[in-house]
Amino acid sequence: MWTLSGMASTQFMVTIVVLLYWAAGASSNSFDDVYDDDINQNEDNMQDPQDNIPYLYQNRRYFKDHDENRYLDNDDEDDDDLDGGDGDDETSQRDELLEEIKLLKEKLVQKRKQEKYGSQVYAKKWLIEYNNKAADIDNMVANANWNYNVDITDQHAKEVERVSLISAEFSTKARNIAKQFKIHSFSDPNIKRQLKLICSSAICSHKRINKKLAEIQSQMQTLYSTSKACNKTLNETKCYNLEPDLLGLMAKSRDYYKLQWAWKAWRDATGPKIGKLYPQFVELLNAGAKENGYSDVGEYWRESYEIDNDQLPKMVDKLWKEVKPMYQQLHAYVRQKLILKYPGKISPTGYIPAHLLGNMWAQIWSNILDVVMPYPNVTTPDVTPEMVKQNYTPLKMFKTAEHFFTSIGLSKMTEDFWNKSMIEKPKNRKVVCHGSAEDFHNGHDFRIKMCTKTNMEYFYVIHHEMGHVEYYMQYAGQPNIYRTGANPGFHEAIGDTIALSVETPEHFKKIKLMSSSSEPDKETRHKMDINFLMKMALEKIAFLPFGLLIDKWRWDVFRSKTKPEHYNQQWWTLRKHYQGIEPPPGVIRTSKDFDPGAKFHVPDNTPYIRYFFSFLLQFQFHKALCKEAGFQGQLHHCDIYQSTKAGQKLKTMLSLGASQRWPVALHQLTGSDTVQTSAIKEFFEPLMQWLREQNKDQTIGWDQR
Repeated sequence: MWTLSGMASTQFMVTIVVLLYWAAGASSNSFDDVYDDDINQNEDNMQDPQDNIPYLYQNRRYFKDHDENRYLDNDDEDDDDLDGGDGDDETSQRDELLEEIKLLKEKLVQKRKQEKYGSQVYAKKWLIEYNNKAADIDNMVANANWNYNVDITDQHAKEVERVSLISAEFSTKARNIAKQFKIHSFSDPNIKRQLKLICSSAICSHKRINKKLAEIQSQMQTLYSTSKACNKTLNETKCYNLEPDLLGLMAKSRDYYKLQWAWKAWRDATGPKIGKLYPQFVELLNAGAKENGYSDVGEYWRESYEIDNDQLPKMVDKLWKEVKPMYQQLHAYVRQKLILKYPGKISPTGYIPAHLLGNMWAQIWSNILDVVMPYPNVTTPDVTPEMVKQNYTPLKMFKTAEHFFTSIGLSKMTEDFWNKSMIEKPKNRKVVCHGSAEDFHNGHDFRIKMCTKTNMEYFYVIHHEMGHVEYYMQYAGQPNIYRTGANPGFHEAIGDTIALSVETPEHFKKIKLMSSSSEPDKETRHKMDINFLMKMALEKIAFLPFGLLIDKWRWDVFRSKTKPEHYNQQWWTLRKHYQGIEPPPGVIRTSKDFDPGAKFHVPDNTPYIRYFFSFLLQFQFHKALCKEAGFQGQLHHCDIYQSTKAGQKLKTMLSLGASQRWPVALHQLTGSDTVQTSAIKEFFEPLMQWLREQNKDQTIGWDQR
């Protein structure tokens, strides 16, 4: 029988204790088990430098606090008992010792965790490694998404699914470690903020759920990106892509029935297929949210605004109430003009049919400017013909946009940007044409994806997307967790803030796309201003209710207030209530339809309330920058082009990324820490005065039915 005796037993037990301490010290959390080999980087455990020293020798006093003598050879009587006892007693003693050692190890591990996760020094070291690895993961995800978006293939779709699972697993592991830190005891606000942001996640820890979620999202994105609207006749079937075919038809055609066909055909091609997948997609999203302590994924989305969760919808409602009168004036005027264009098709007190507003989703109405122009015989700042005359290509448009940013002291686009961006639609492969910018999280690789055409609308979009890239570049020096906007609305607002300058006649004159040979008289200048402001209102004011209703719809879907069988009904309830629009008369919408799926951001699962905020923030930003540039005059005439003083103020705010709460960043730029509507009201006040006069005999608002 094997026995423990005398000095040998003591040495054996001390050896066991040392090994257990060693094991405890070497078992610190790391990302190694989830940090995929695809990163092509050597893996190191995330642990203190002392982790490789047996904890026994790091803290010898601990033994004294826990009766070290019971394990050490200090008592002759004990030696005799162990040496001369019977076998069963020896086995019992051995088991008792091993059990006590097991309990000791558990106490030591727990104590060590408390010491480690209560240490700001350790937290700082861990965050450095986390941010480095997170940047590599984000780079891998960005590459996979880019490859899919510029070359839609099954292989690229599967790669997106694969890396999204790696990213999810990495985030889950990081979150679980971050939650163990004793944040409440830390004094460094930077460490506390980073850990808090890492802990904010709705990713599920179950691989099967994440895999299924990635599969469904990929299917929805592919369905949206590859769908075509087909028109069957007796002789042939013609199929049309969304961009440029259907969007071009919606923008340019004034044929009531052709517009109706395009509107319905796109929704028939996308909605029902995506709608079959969406309920399970919501269920899987909510599984991750609930696992992380949220009631649903909508609550998680709202958390990114860092205000009390139930306060965000109230904040949205308050802001909407302040700008709603402007929208109602615009709606009443446009409705009356469309009644004249399409006699007998529209009620003077009712909704506007959604297919008549020049846009597939009736979100921006600027394409029907020719129908609603206040003064048709007065020059309008459409510089598309001049761009064509001056041989503007997509590349020249991008270079011109870059010059705007550098003229105010911001950065040039990088070499990677020019080598790797997709600025025109390739001929031999399927791509996602929806304009977007991408940050590859390595400090030098930033790209834009667009199917650019030479016209004024794309000229604005380029400035918008390049605004994202400038934001990426300015906060590139921040830890990876901070490499995002101060809140989601900030990112969308930056490019549009620049576009508010770019769209002015003053700017077009400076870059020689408009003649500056003679100044018009006062009356003509006023009419030109009203035309210009009408065009801007069709873009900016018309969008506001659409910008808020998509997420209002999704919030109710996520919290199960709106059931799948009522998805489409509730969609149109909100569109009627907020926008005052309806489906084309005679086009019946039922529960079998899924019209939200016809909008990119729904199958792409991109939160949308950010756009509502951005359309208000851009005017607040614009006013602050105009003041910094020393501009005096009506706000809609301001152009900050070549003002390095304004650019420096903007740059300072952009460089913060998410390192501060958004009210801090907002205050830095504007002097206010709240979103305000005063700037957008000031910008459009000349038009509102004109509209109130035009609408004095019209119904303001619409019958709810």
